[in-house]
Amino acid sequence: MRKYFVLTILFVLPLVVYLFFASGINHFAKLPILTKDIKDISVISSESFNNKITILGFFGSKIQDKYGDAGNLNQEIFKRFNEFKDFQFLMIQPLGTKSLSDSLLFEMNRLTKTNFQNWKFVEVSNKDLLDVFESLKTDLKLDSSLATSYVFIIDRDGNLRGRDDEEGIKYGYDSRFVADINNNMVDDVKVILAEYRMALKKNNIYKNEL
Repeated sequence: MRKYFVLTILFVLPLVVYLFFASGINHFAKLPILTKDIKDISVISSESFNNKITILGFFGSKIQDKYGDAGNLNQEIFKRFNEFKDFQFLMIQPLGTKSLSDSLLFEMNRLTKTNFQNWKFVEVSNKDLLDVFESLKTDLKLDSSLATSYVFIIDRDGNLRGRDDEEGIKYGYDSRFVADINNNMVDDVKVILAEYRMALKKNNIYKNEL
């Protein structure tokens, strides 16, 4: 009996622990709302935050300086989650940057053979761009080209989500650094997508898998 008891502990306990932590993201984690009701981009463009999980960014007028940022985000976030039906990347850009954003997407597609249908660039006036950024109510700033290396998680209700814990408030994720993306952003995107999926299943809208 002792032998079987020991074998049970050795094989069953690790499985129970694994299932506990594997399910924890769905049952226990929730990403805090940091700012409610950011500026609705559907008023100034054909895109929307509504019923989408959005990675929001501002690459500015010098998109050629953001190839490294875009590559990090594509490799670590977009390729990992872009099969989720209501997941999108949305970069809000100054007017006159379409050719630069097209070149960026073309180059990334050439290198990675990724479908960038859900990675969108929206051109708006400088005032509208600043209004959207300032509505996030973060402690971050745009540079002179109206760019930032930080990207933000926006939920399906147009709220900014992030971290608020003993390490302080984390409004965004620095796309220059793979460490920040892997150590923080990947987990937070998993949480928000799991939360969204649970809400959809609860309301019997439809079922989708991560």
